[in-house]
Amino acid sequence: MKKSDFYYDLPEELIAQTPAEPRDSSRLLVLGKTDGKIEHKTFRDITEYFKPGDCLILNNTKVLPARIYGTRTDTGAVVEFLLLKRKSETDWEVIAGPGKKAREGHKFIFGNGIMSAEVLEVLPDGNRIVHFECENNFYETLDRIGEMPLPHYITHKLENPERYQTVYAEINGSAAAPTAGLHFTPELLKKIENMGVKIAFVTLHVGLGTFRPVKAENIEEHHMHSEHYSLPGETALIINETKKNGGTVFAVGTTCTRTLESVASKYGEIKADEGDTDIFIYPGYEFKCVDSLITNFHLPESTLIMLVSAFCGYNNIMSAYKTAVEQKYRFFSFGDAMCITDRI
Repeated sequence: MKKSDFYYDLPEELIAQTPAEPRDSSRLLVLGKTDGKIEHKTFRDITEYFKPGDCLILNNTKVLPARIYGTRTDTGAVVEFLLLKRKSETDWEVIAGPGKKAREGHKFIFGNGIMSAEVLEVLPDGNRIVHFECENNFYETLDRIGEMPLPHYITHKLENPERYQTVYAEINGSAAAPTAGLHFTPELLKKIENMGVKIAFVTLHVGLGTFRPVKAENIEEHHMHSEHYSLPGETALIINETKKNGGTVFAVGTTCTRTLESVASKYGEIKADEGDTDIFIYPGYEFKCVDSLITNFHLPESTLIMLVSAFCGYNNIMSAYKTAVEQKYRFFSFGDAMCITDRI
């Protein structure tokens, strides 16, 4: 398939600039996984599609305030670092801007000196490996000096940084939010649990590669970015129990989906695992774990719209997106949600 097959026309005013209040008041397009049938709901109506014995898998990664501004120690030049991926206790892969001011050996200070950094290496793609030092806990320091790294298409200032975190975010490490989870409230999760649905967690630290455009016209030539994941034993147990008893595995977001399918593809089953994945899911892929998917509306020609097309069929997804545009759904990170299931 070609990249252009996944293009759709999106009016700019449909790109959500602010999150829905309350979280579960966003709209929900329910799409029949097999038949393409569509229902229009509110997100809190998601409970209509669960049954006792199902499980709901959430990504508990936490977005770091990963955008930091500092100065070069020798020239005073202002730089911006965007933390992408932790490489060790002290070293991170970052995007530096402007790049010419952040070459190997260059040193920087941030937050009036409470954090310092040195560029160790410039990678072939232009990213940097940077060594950081600070007196106090690294993440606490980051909380003091960093800003939330909102996607480029969100131009409005975010009044409350917590709205770019899921209510169950726990493990530091992401440069972007697993946005399908932003719609859940603690009350809604409790209601789902009280229905007899097991809730379990995986961790996948979302990198900015999520937003990296596909450049190759032949999508099979696209090289997928790598992200770190962890699937705990308890989650594996719940998924396997659900499958054994004929329940449905609901994955929240493409990050959960990539984690579960990575492990299932690697072992032929779901088991406790940790590692890096660069799995690229596009039409033709056979899903091995995920039965139903809760997700947002994704960018045209992105790897994420390719993943959802693989899940429920290219024609079904492109038709659903056309309907969503006509019905003026809100798109992307702060936008509305879609539930793809055969329970419709």
